[in-house]
Amino acid sequence: MSEGKDMSFWGHIGELRGHLIRSIIAIIVAAVVIGFNINWIMDHIFFGPTRNDFTTFEIVNHFSKMILGEESIHLPKDFPVRASKLYQQFNVMMAVSIFGGIVAAFPYIVWELWRFISPALHPKERKNSIFIINSVWILFMTGVLCGYYLILPFAVNFGVIFKISDIIVPLYDLSDYTTIFLQVVLGMGVIFLFPVLIYFLTSIGILTPIFMRTYRRHAIVLIMVVAAIITPADVLSMMMAALPLVLLYEISIIMCSYTYKKVQNAAGNLPVVQK
Repeated sequence: MSEGKDMSFWGHIGELRGHLIRSIIAIIVAAVVIGFNINWIMDHIFFGPTRNDFTTFEIVNHFSKMILGEESIHLPKDFPVRASKLYQQFNVMMAVSIFGGIVAAFPYIVWELWRFISPALHPKERKNSIFIINSVWILFMTGVLCGYYLILPFAVNFGVIFKISDIIVPLYDLSDYTTIFLQVVLGMGVIFLFPVLIYFLTSIGILTPIFMRTYRRHAIVLIMVVAAIITPADVLSMMMAALPLVLLYEISIIMCSYTYKKVQNAAGNLPVVQK
């Protein structure tokens, strides 16, 4: 595709294959690096939200001491995890390496995507696309960090401190924790791409700012459902997931309004008043 816009269909397919192969290689390289450092990653990153010295807990306890005079979050010293199946640790290592490789290589994957589509764009479109492409990986990474630092710690905290009897001795399953970790962190990363979806739907005339404002209440209900899906069963972590998503929806309305006016101006039929 880099040779020109008049490339044949199979030429485009061949060009796309090259970009996909390079993206897959980037994921594999990142996954291998993570795999070779799996012990450090598991101890300091993967199980980080299970310790009292985790950044989120320290910040919350700092303000809690200022306001209440005592710490509000205190996890047990130990977080006992069991591997109940023979290859469970190997499977978890593979899952963490692959998904970690995807996250680490995501900016490069987006860049390869932009390299594929940019030759077909006009200079003005190419300039605008740089902003969109950068927004994709920035939003994804922001969502991942939001899930890791804002939602996962409170989900872990609730799961650890919730007890129905003192007789029960906690022993957590490795696969269960891995599922919660990936579900929350990657789920938030994907959901944070919502403004990009809004941009494209507005650009092709499917969405309008009036529609998004009219159905704001319906969207909030849907956001609560999505937050309940990507988080464990506790209300606190669900609310912690829903709040940034509601804010993201409001930002998406602003983006939709800006994009709609831009599209209508380009078409020469912008309404006199657009509320």
